[in-house]
This record gives sequence, C-alpha cells and structure tokens, in this order.
Amino acid sequence: MSHRYQAVGWNRQKRIYDISLWLGILAFLLLYIGGTAGIHPGSLNNVEILLMRGFGFCAIIMLHIILSIGPLCRLDTRWLPLLYNRRHFGVSLFIVALLHGLLALIIYHSQGNLNPLVSMLAGNQEFDRISSLPFQPLGFFALLILFLMAATSHDFWLSNLTAPVWKALHLLVYVAYGLALLHVALGILQTETGIGMTLLFALGLVWIVTLHLAAACKERKIDSQQVGDTDSDGFVMVAEVTDMPEKRGIITILSGDRVAVFKYDGKISAISNACQHQNGPLGEGRIIDGLVTCPWHGFQYDPATGCSPPPFTERVPTFLVKVNNGKVWVHPQPNPAGAPIKPALTGEMCDG
Repeated sequence: MSHRYQAVGWNRQKRIYDISLWLGILAFLLLYIGGTAGIHPGSLNNVEILLMRGFGFCAIIMLHIILSIGPLCRLDTRWLPLLYNRRHFGVSLFIVALLHGLLALIIYHSQGNLNPLVSMLAGNQEFDRISSLPFQPLGFFALLILFLMAATSHDFWLSNLTAPVWKALHLLVYVAYGLALLHVALGILQTETGIGMTLLFALGLVWIVTLHLAAACKERKIDSQQVGDTDSDGFVMVAEVTDMPEKRGIITILSGDRVAVFKYDGKISAISNACQHQNGPLGEGRIIDGLVTCPWHGFQYDPATGCSPPPFTERVPTFLVKVNNGKVWVHPQPNPAGAPIKPALTGEMCDG
C-alpha cells in the first residue's frame, strides 16, 4: 500500500515473483517447441511459426489462470497469495499475447502491398463457411482489451476512475476470454485435423464455468443468511461474543449490504465489508497492529473510525455496535465513511 503513485510498485517479493513467472513462461515455450518438434520433426523448419503458436498457447493458458484466481480465492483463502500478484500476471499475459500477435502479423501479413493491420482485419472475406471465417480479427480485439486492462492496471487509474468504474472496466476480461476462445476455436478448425486441442480448450471452458458457479453458490449462501433478532432500537443480533474469533472478522448481511464485525482486545467494532481499493472483503481479513487489514492487497482501516492511517485517506462506513448478555448487536444504518464510533466492550451489559 503506497500513498504515492509510482510507475511500478516492485519490492523484493514482486521481483522474485516476476523472475519466476518469466522463467516459467520461457520453460513452457521450450517445452512446447521441443515437444512439437519431437512429434513433428519438420516443424523446426518454421521456428517462427512454432514461436508464434507457443506464445499463443501460453497466453490462453495464462488467461485461464487469471480467470481462475478470483473464484479460487472466494472458495479457499489459501489461494490469496495468487491474488496479490494478479496485476503483474495480467501485464505479463498482455506481453505474451502481444508477441503472439506481432509474430502473426509478420509471418502472414508483412509480405503484401497492404498495411499488415489492414490485411489482417480485411484480408479474409470468406463468410460462407464456419471453417473459413476470419479468426485473426477476434484475437486482435481480445488483445486490445488486454492492452486496456494492462494500461489501467495501476492505482492511479483505480483512484481516478473510481473503484466501481475501474472494476467494471476490468470485467471486460470476460469479453476478451470469449473472443480469445472463438479465435482459438476457428483457428483450430482451419489448421488442425485432430480433436485433441479442441477437447483441451473445451475442458478449460468447463473448468472456468464450474469454478465461477461454485464461487457464486458460496457467495449466495452468505447473502441469503438469516438475519438475527431485532431489538426495540433497531439493532440486529449478529453473533455470540464467544463464537467470534479474536482479531478476525465475521461477515453479516444488514439491510442488503455486507458488514464486517471484528472482536479485538476486549472490544467489538463494525465497518463496511467493502475495501475502498478494489472492493476486497474486509471481513475475511484480520487485525494487524490494531488495524483491519484487507486480505487482498493489505489496505488497512481503524476498526473504530473506518479511516486508513495517515498519510492514507481511504475511509469506509462504520456501524453502531453494542453487547448485551454475551450477544453482539449491530445497527443496520451505516454512519458516514470515517465517522468514529465507540467500540462495544465484550463484557459489557446493556439494556435491550
């Protein structure tokens, strides 16, 4: 977390991650070229085509991994380390896809009289059969989306576009995924005679759909949980004090919104569940050094005020809390973002 915009937020962990990632990409390319050459020795006569296909295959696999990270983290928090570095992974995906696209332009569209981009976009006019439909423009538009996402994959754009707009923009990754799958499917129809690649990408699609459905079912279960009793002051009973983990949160649904309730050092506070950085689930985080720490990217908030520590300026709404006979009660009406609220004491008794 940084209060200054920097071109690249590298640290030692990020450097190790990026080096490992690119060593993995290089290893994949070597294995792809070596494996293909072993099966089809004549393919070494066209190393540039092998490289083009290797970059393309690597890019589509990386895209599947990126789309898997979100639902995997929703299903099991042990996958969260992958989420911390997803931006770097996404930028690397764009670079790999760009190399694939550049090689395709050079190999197939640089020898004619037309501009290579014009040739790629308008060169194929055969629309009478599915097997002859132009598939390269689909990959080009998918690459444009990946470029847009890579170019805005920085806190500067997140802050200036606002989190909801930024998140909606980055949901275009699913459009890119659809375009990439069509690009690959039509390409396979025109270049492959076996069904092996088709089955492989069909399994990839099933994997992505299954993961997202499983994560959606888990989220729906959270959102459909039963609201506890309501007292005469409008407070809702959300948990027993003894059932709450120390310095960790629970998530409850109040008035249709998710609220994160924390027990720490004999006190209980409640804040909005949505982190101001990327809407991360604060209730799945924990309190470190007295501050609620988002499990996604480490943004922190004072549980009693909803404010990030100086010099940071992020704020989330707070909620009134009280404890009565060992039960935690939260008022569903949020207070303004950053409004200080006195924490409830875990051992206090109050009139209901």
